[in-house]
Amino acid sequence: MATARLENAFAEHTPPREFYTADGGGRRHRVFFAQVAGPSADAEIRFSSFDALLAEPSALAPSLAAVLGGLEPHLIDVPYLHLGENEFIYKFRPEKERNPAIYARDPEASALYQSKLCAAIKTLARRHERTATPAVALDFGPVSYVVPSHFGFCLGVKNAIERAYETLAENPERRVFMLSELIHNPFVNEDLLRRGLRYLQTDKGTPYTTSGRKATDAPGEPLLWDSLTPHDIVIIPAFGATDEDKKRLVRKGIAVCHYDATCMLVEKVWKAARAFGREGFTVIIHGKHEHEETKATFSNTRRYAPAVIIRNLEEAHLLGEIIAHGGEEGQRRFETTFAGRFTPGFSVERDLARIAVVNQTTLLMNETIGIIEHLREVYRQRFGDASLVGGSSRGDTLCYATQVNQDALSLALQEPLDAAFVIGGRNSSNTYQLYRLCAAQLGAKAYFIQSEASILSREEVEHYVFPAKGEHVGGHLERRALWPDDHQPKRILVTGGASCPDGIIQQVITRINGLFPAAALRSIDDVLADLSQVDVNA
Repeated sequence: MATARLENAFAEHTPPREFYTADGGGRRHRVFFAQVAGPSADAEIRFSSFDALLAEPSALAPSLAAVLGGLEPHLIDVPYLHLGENEFIYKFRPEKERNPAIYARDPEASALYQSKLCAAIKTLARRHERTATPAVALDFGPVSYVVPSHFGFCLGVKNAIERAYETLAENPERRVFMLSELIHNPFVNEDLLRRGLRYLQTDKGTPYTTSGRKATDAPGEPLLWDSLTPHDIVIIPAFGATDEDKKRLVRKGIAVCHYDATCMLVEKVWKAARAFGREGFTVIIHGKHEHEETKATFSNTRRYAPAVIIRNLEEAHLLGEIIAHGGEEGQRRFETTFAGRFTPGFSVERDLARIAVVNQTTLLMNETIGIIEHLREVYRQRFGDASLVGGSSRGDTLCYATQVNQDALSLALQEPLDAAFVIGGRNSSNTYQLYRLCAAQLGAKAYFIQSEASILSREEVEHYVFPAKGEHVGGHLERRALWPDDHQPKRILVTGGASCPDGIIQQVITRINGLFPAAALRSIDDVLADLSQVDVNA
């Protein structure tokens, strides 16, 4: 009868799926979920958010109160009933379906996102999206540039940015929020704020108040979270979101899935963790525990398996020592070393019997591979069976865009260089990994900058010092020497992280050009003409 009424009321709906049972009103109720589209043809059916229903529990029929009481563990399933297990929330759009014009309709945004130089480099050098090729040279006369074949925006970031700008354009009468920063680039986020977007919380999860201040700075002020209504829109960024945050949105009646811009490659890690959990593995997550993506991966993984987050190879060695020795002392050491980074009730003896490794997608592939190989050796020595450690030695749950950016940079670093500028947000993990590659080869001649404004003069660059290993606070700016009293021709590498717009890369090149005599510089048109003559098959 219930199915028939559903079908009569809604022309479009998912098949009803049973989720749980609940006792109430003297009866046991079987609870099914179905997702519907369009208005109801049944006048007796009305919609309400879960929060609104639960606000007055005494007004509910006993049977409905009982059903709602058992709902909490299943709220995460509500927005995604129309998707199969192997489907992705937000698929990459093919190039012909891309909509870059949506975020470049005014001069300010155009300067941020568009670059003739970057477009020409990509046309010349990117013969395959996933394969790095030799760097491209830009000869401006007294200064020349080496630009890797792959740099800047990845497809996940492009997807998320287009979703944000399209949502703002399509919903001028509705409030549009984003769970946290869209991407780790302050210029993109500021442009969205200028257009009316608001953030519910910081990238570290601190909520904002209705006045726009952090809750920690304005105790007692009402939170934006608490002001949400079913009419509002909340976009989930490319990093994904924790189950806890998604459930909170579902309770408020927010249409979660339609505005979920989680990157497919992040979701690929979630699917790998789920598969490992079902096979009986505990999941080791290689990532930064304070990063939104790692928090989302941990939250998603704990549904299927015990899990623990390790930051780097050093912590993998610590975990290996705990595995090798076990016992009560191993349990105590584990709980101290990894406090706040493991699932409740974690047992060293039970849960570290079989492990599998997945990762935050923006880290260095060689580090993840090193972690897997080290743990396999630990299990080989203790148990005589390295197969107790799952995970790919190819690092195939890394973001291929992150990896190809790193590969292309490694090729570019083979060139003779006077400096390297890596451009990206201060909280951008993948940008920091690019900087690490440059610093390993060039030392103090490698600079981590946010934009052309970081290049102060021929004498100084405002370089960002990433937080110390194992920390998530403490990053700071320092002024580093550039070329004081040195006016020789320079050869400079320039690249950008996966959240760095092309326009900023060109602005950095323009700024550096401005440090050289204008009369000696070749024009951009002349440099572009050079690129058009390059034989890509040579």
